[in-house]
Amino acid sequence: MGIQTEAKGAEPELQARRAIHSLRWWIGGLLFASTVINYIDRQTLSLLAPYLKQDYHWTNTDYANLAITFRVAYAIGQTLNGRLMDRIGTKRGLTLTVLWYSIVSVLTPLARGLHSFMGFRFFLGLGESGNWPGATKAVSEWFPKQERALATALFDSGSSIGGAIAPFVVFWFYFRWGTRPAFIVPGLLGFLWLIVWRWLYHLPQDHPRISAAERQMILADHKENQPLAPTSPRWRDLLKLPQTWGTIIAKGFTDPVWFFIADWFPIYLVAKGIALKSGLIAVWIPFIAADLGNFFSGWLSGLLIKRGWSVGNARKALVVFGGVGVALLIPTIFTVNLYLLTLLFAVATFSYASFTTIANVLPSDLYKNESVATVSGMSGTGAALGTIAVFELAGHLSDARIATGTHLFDPLMVIAGLIPFIGMILVLLLVRNTKATEQGLVRRI
Repeated sequence: MGIQTEAKGAEPELQARRAIHSLRWWIGGLLFASTVINYIDRQTLSLLAPYLKQDYHWTNTDYANLAITFRVAYAIGQTLNGRLMDRIGTKRGLTLTVLWYSIVSVLTPLARGLHSFMGFRFFLGLGESGNWPGATKAVSEWFPKQERALATALFDSGSSIGGAIAPFVVFWFYFRWGTRPAFIVPGLLGFLWLIVWRWLYHLPQDHPRISAAERQMILADHKENQPLAPTSPRWRDLLKLPQTWGTIIAKGFTDPVWFFIADWFPIYLVAKGIALKSGLIAVWIPFIAADLGNFFSGWLSGLLIKRGWSVGNARKALVVFGGVGVALLIPTIFTVNLYLLTLLFAVATFSYASFTTIANVLPSDLYKNESVATVSGMSGTGAALGTIAVFELAGHLSDARIATGTHLFDPLMVIAGLIPFIGMILVLLLVRNTKATEQGLVRRI
C-alpha cells in the first residue's frame, strides 16, 4: 500500500534534474542518522540514571519500571507503526514518528518525579518504535538482495554509534548546565533530520534525482524477487507462517540482551566497583564493537551471496556466529577487571550485532514490500516484550541481591549469554523454504 500511496509512476521529466550518484546509499546514510539521533534520545535517561536515582531517591526497581514503561510503549508501537508504514508509506510514516518523539524529548525536562518521567518515557517509546520498521521498509524499497544486509547494517549501526556518542553529548551538557539541556538538545536533532528527510526521500521509481541505471537496477531486483501472492496478508495470516515466528524470535531473543547492556551498563559498572568517569572507556567501546559487528555481518552476508550462496544460507551463517559469540557474556561474572570486562563485552556485542543485522534484514528477505514493515514491527514487539521481562527481572533481582556487591548481576549475565544461543537454534529451524514459499506468501531464501 505504501507504494500506491507515495508512487505515481516515473515520468521522463524526472531525469531533467542532475542525478545523485549512488543515491540509494545517501538514503541509507539518512536512515543511519535517524537511528543515531533515536539512540542519543533514549540513552539520555540511562546515562543519567545513577544521578537521577540519587536526586529522586529511586530504587533499582523504580528505574526498572521507568525502563519497562518505555518498553511497553515500544512493544505496542512497533506493531502499530509497522502497519502504519505499510499503510501510508515510508516517507510520511517516518516523518510522523520522528516528529512525535522529538517533541516528547524536548518536553521531558517538564517531568517532576517518577510518574511524570514514566509518562514521558511512554510517549517517547511510542514514537521511537517507528524507526526500525520504517528503516527496514526503506531498505526493501531501495536496495537489491545482495546489498540489503549491508544497508541494514548501516542504519542499525546507528544504534551503537548513537550509544557511543551519547555519553559525550549528554554528560557534556549535564555537568555544565544540568538536566534540561541534556534532554532538550537530542530532541532538537530530530527536527533538523526531518528537513533533510522530507527533501531527499522518494521511492526509486519516483525520485527526481536518481540515475536511470540505478533505478533500473533497483526495480529489476524488485520484479525478480516479488512473490506471486496478489494481496497483502493479514496479521493472522502472517502469524501462521514459521518464517514469521523465526523472524520474531531472531529479534526477541537478541535485542533484550542489547537493551539490557545499553540501559543498565552504567549501573552494572558501578556495581562492579568502577567509577563512571574512570570507566568511560568501558561505556563506549562495546557500542563501537557492535557497530563493527553490524558492518561485518552485512558485508560478509552480501559477499557470500555474490559468491553463489543462497540468501538463506548466507544469513544463517551469521546467525550461528552471533549466537555463539554472545555467550562470552557469561565469563564476565568471574572478573572485576575493567579491561577484561571491556574486552568480553566488546566481543559479545560484536557478535550480537552480527546476529541482529540478520534479524533486521529477514523481513525484507522474506516478504513483499506491502508486508515488510508489518513483520518488522511484529519482530520488534517480540523484542520489546522480551526486554520488559528482562528489565523486570533485572530490577527485582538486583535489589534482592544488593548485598552480593560485585556479583550483583551475575545471574543476569548467564541468562543474557544463553538466550541468543537458544534463539539461534530456533531461527535455524523456522526460517526455511516451505509450502508458503511455493504459494508466493514468502520469498524463497
